Formats: sequence, structure tokens, C-alpha cells
Amino acid sequence: MRLGITNDHRGYKLKVELLEKLKKDYEVIDYGAKGTENVDYPDYAFKLGEAIVNKKIDFGIAICGSGIGISIACNKVKGIRAARVLSIEDVLETRNDNDANIICLNEKMSVDDAYNLIITFITTPFSIEERHIRRVNKIKEYEANNER
Repeated sequence: MRLGITNDHRGYKLKVELLEKLKKDYEVIDYGAKGTENVDYPDYAFKLGEAIVNKKIDFGIAICGSGIGISIACNKVKGIRAARVLSIEDVLETRNDNDANIICLNEKMSVDDAYNLIITFITTPFSIEERHIRRVNKIKEYEANNER
């Protein structure tokens, strides 16, 4: 499994800590800012989203101050379903119900909490229930028929 990770300046520290843990078991490609100097999160969100769409990676991890801004930017890339999560319950629902492909985190969480959310995210399958498949397909159809 290939993972991509990205961050803005506020998410840099958590990204570095996560990379150390994730690289033990996964191939991880870093699309994020290389330090704490002020940068614009959309630039890094778009790189991560495009890597998923172009099948360079299987799942993405995005980190910014709150996790909200970077999730909004990720979701502007056609084919991306990014979700800002704070709990295991959030992760289970967004993977099972929404087939999310990017997990968005805030810089304030501990590396252990973030790691546990990520592992749950990448190991939780999308539902086989018709209602969830139908809903995700509606999103895909809308994207296919509406240019932004």
C-alpha cells in the first residue's frame, strides 16, 4: 500500500513524527511543506489529491492547523473525498459510508492518536451496502457531469 502525506507549515512537526512511524510498514511519499515557514495549504492539498487521482498513491494524509482548510482544498480535486476526522468513530464512518480517500488531521493531536486514526482509516473497507454505494456513485456522477 502506497500512502501520500502532505502538510502546511503548521502540520510540519506532526508530519515528520508520522513519517518516522509509517515508513516502518508502508511506502510513504511526502508531498508536504519541508519546514515551518509560512506556506499556503491549497498548494499542498492539490498535489496530494492529484497523486490519488493519478494512482500514484492509494490513500492520502493531510495535516494543517485545524484539518479543515486542507480538507476543503483537497475536496476541490475531482475524485477526492477528503474528511477531517477527530475520532475513530469519524474514521469508521467516513471510510465505511463515504469511501473517503484522504484523511485530514489537525496539528494539535498527538502522534499516537494520529497514527491510530490513520491505521484505522487505511484498513477500514468501504461498505458493500447498496445505499452507501449509491450515494458515492451520485457524487462521482455529479463530478463527471459538472466542471468546476
